[in-house]
Amino acid sequence: MTTPPAAAKTGVPGSAGYGTVQQAFLETSNVNSVDEITALITAQRAYEMNSKVVTAADQMLQKTANLGG
Repeated sequence: MTTPPAAAKTGVPGSAGYGTVQQAFLETSNVNSVDEITALITAQRAYEMNSKVVTAADQMLQKTANLGG
């Protein structure tokens, strides 16, 4: 269960308890996009393989049911 977000705090940049805003600086992210794309592709391939296993098992069960009459 997630906690609800806290109420927004407003203030003047640079005053006590607030950071400053600087122009011409690029914000960096804490997410490594290459690692995330690699993990996404890995998860997609695992899902695809599992889906094929389920399909194959379903087909085998179907053939078994047809043999039994």
